[in-house]
Amino acid sequence: MKRIGLLKAVSLVRRADKMPPRERLALQQNRLRELIQYVKMNSPYFSELYKDVDSNTPLEALPTTSKGDLMTHFDTWVTDRSITRQKVEAFTSDLSNIGKKLDGKCLVYTTSGSTGYPCIVLYDDTTINVSSAIGVARSFARKQDVQRFMRHGGRTMALFADNGFYLGCGSVRYNQRKMPWKRHKLKTCDVRMPIEQIVENLNTFQPSMLGSYPTFLEIIASEQEKGNLNIHPAIIMTGGEHLYADVRERLSRVFGCYVQTNYSCTEGGTMACECIEKHFHINDDWVILEAVDENHQPVPYGTQSSKVLLTNLANSLCPFIRFEITDRIVIHNEPCPCGSTRPWLTLEGRTDDILTFENGVRIAPLSLYALMKEIHGIQRFQLIQMEGNNLELRLETKDKQQIFEAAKQKLTDYLRQSGIDAQIYLSDKAPQAHPISGKFKHIQSLNNGSSQ
Repeated sequence: MKRIGLLKAVSLVRRADKMPPRERLALQQNRLRELIQYVKMNSPYFSELYKDVDSNTPLEALPTTSKGDLMTHFDTWVTDRSITRQKVEAFTSDLSNIGKKLDGKCLVYTTSGSTGYPCIVLYDDTTINVSSAIGVARSFARKQDVQRFMRHGGRTMALFADNGFYLGCGSVRYNQRKMPWKRHKLKTCDVRMPIEQIVENLNTFQPSMLGSYPTFLEIIASEQEKGNLNIHPAIIMTGGEHLYADVRERLSRVFGCYVQTNYSCTEGGTMACECIEKHFHINDDWVILEAVDENHQPVPYGTQSSKVLLTNLANSLCPFIRFEITDRIVIHNEPCPCGSTRPWLTLEGRTDDILTFENGVRIAPLSLYALMKEIHGIQRFQLIQMEGNNLELRLETKDKQQIFEAAKQKLTDYLRQSGIDAQIYLSDKAPQAHPISGKFKHIQSLNNGSSQ
């Protein structure tokens, strides 16, 4: 497909923002037809999968795809026959390649495998430029934050896991390589470093914008409250995890700035941008999101989905078409008070695990999270289902035993309402982020393939 440069991508994104919904939908469907035609000709995997597909086949009639299928058929999935999984894995075995292009053609990203199966994702120039254009045109919910960011020096600090080919650190490394004159304006810091060193780096750099996982920003906020950290960012952009309302409020209060997030993943880039109403507006000119149930059937507007099917119209190198994501969203059809005509959604998030107990009852993580947040004195916690009905509670608090007894009672009473007799015990371990990705789960099950 024809390469789209950065300036052209910005122009296309801004033009789509001015389109009425019907015109933007026509643009979306035209890009979908072009993508399907291209992958049928250039991807042996899709050529076989779409052998009965023609230009009149509606999206909902297309077969769905999954991470396991695409990784199994990687060499026949990608549309560039010179790129193989063996070549990609050799490239990613050398961490010095982070932010470099494979064969000068594409950036290589990998997911952290939070669902037990990592994914390899390639971004060619068009995908990179469209992603950048969406960031330029739509990432800030409020215009005054762009101005404040520039007045404060335009310095960005990205706090992510800086040890792998992840989207966060990989994109920053790419921009540092591409624009070396901006290295004093754009820095990374590995969240797995000692907190004292991170605090020192932040105090020295004095970022205008701070970007990181919400759970790690909570730790940074504690350091600011203690007086160890003294920074005054113009804006905080969170990502990689669900941003809970109480965390947003705390970060805004502690740092005295606006806090926002977006809805993104490596496979789809920034799929939806947050507005001032805290609604995620879908970038529907480049992304199609379908809210579906367990059987991939559409759910009505206003109903929470079991999964999401993603179609990324900007990536023809490794095409994601009706690709299954294990998020739970609600797509709305009522107008948003912010005035945007792009469709919007609300998001439960995918940070934590659903716990399944021996009696077959499944407990949503959000309910357990809300229960634990009611207990005064907890600085940080992690509830881990080890096996069956055994729950390990990791606490960061001053009076650990007293807090544990209160938490145990609340959890026991709540779970008994669902017929669950849980064995809850206090761990001598502190709450821990994933050792590779740096992401943190408050509620985690070790029965679903994840590890800590």
